[in-house]
Amino acid sequence: MIKYEELQRTLLKSPKVWLITGVAGFIGSNLLEELLKLDQIVVGLDNFSTGHLRNLNEVERLVSPVQWKRFSFIEGDIRSYRTCLDVMKGVDYVLHQAALGSVPRSIADPIATNETNISGFLNVLQAAKEVDVCSFTYAASSSTYGDHPALPKLEDNIGAPLSPYAVTKYVNELYASVFAETYGFKSIGLRYFNVFGKRQDPNGAYAAVIPKWTSSMIKNEKIYINGDGETSRDFCFIDNVVQMNILSALASSAEKNKVYNVALGDRTTLNQLFELIKANIETQGLSVELSPTYREFRSGDVRHSQASIERAESLLGYKPQFKINEGLSEAMPWYVEFFNKNC
Repeated sequence: MIKYEELQRTLLKSPKVWLITGVAGFIGSNLLEELLKLDQIVVGLDNFSTGHLRNLNEVERLVSPVQWKRFSFIEGDIRSYRTCLDVMKGVDYVLHQAALGSVPRSIADPIATNETNISGFLNVLQAAKEVDVCSFTYAASSSTYGDHPALPKLEDNIGAPLSPYAVTKYVNELYASVFAETYGFKSIGLRYFNVFGKRQDPNGAYAAVIPKWTSSMIKNEKIYINGDGETSRDFCFIDNVVQMNILSALASSAEKNKVYNVALGDRTTLNQLFELIKANIETQGLSVELSPTYREFRSGDVRHSQASIERAESLLGYKPQFKINEGLSEAMPWYVEFFNKNC
């Protein structure tokens, strides 16, 4: 039995109170679904700037009425310290997911990114310290590696940031470290690598590549690849990310005040990704007759990204259960159903 399965059994026997910021978002709603299925008590905070009510409605349909009653939702903004303090009362574990993601968005509007990702983060961190929660886990980012060329990416080796978004996520790590050293309040940062899965928004200018390409293939729209298609990423299925959040929340003190890569530990090029998505769509009985259109590289992007997950495996017992094609196979029925209903 892997460590995560042991923790799931422990939580079922002993429910705790969890706060998820950004609960209506892609990752937040998947965390909510898992925790409610484990009979936990969950408080959720979101201002719907990037999250959606439909995500919460979907979770409600997937859990029992008794489990849903264990969820309390507060519509609010992490940029308000009073709001952060109010929702923190009585909480055991914090999973801080709220943020303005996307490198292009941060380049277009660095001020808004800074206000949410730095000032908002500090509000949540300070409030958690004030009420002395049992643990604080926050969403960091692989963008922190910046221009460091080495592969795979090791947590202690980072380069210069390449975007305002990367700056904000690195500052989160600095604040977390300072709070551990100054106040003795330890936390864990999770550097996400290209997460994908159900409830990931396919719409808008800053949609992630997998839902965006899936939507375009289903609708027979042109698909653009930035560069030559040999840019590579470490794509990580959402269930692996949920596992790491819960492992981190229940980690011992010795495993805290660290950052951990959350990834598969592998690389997939954009050209390979195109073919994998196409093949998985065709398993749903749809035909895809598209070839990609290549264009210039995008500002702020790194060429290759691949994580070392050795630290997460050895210290937290992380064991990713889904490789990229397995994750696409799991997610594709949801994508197809969503696009048929909404597009």
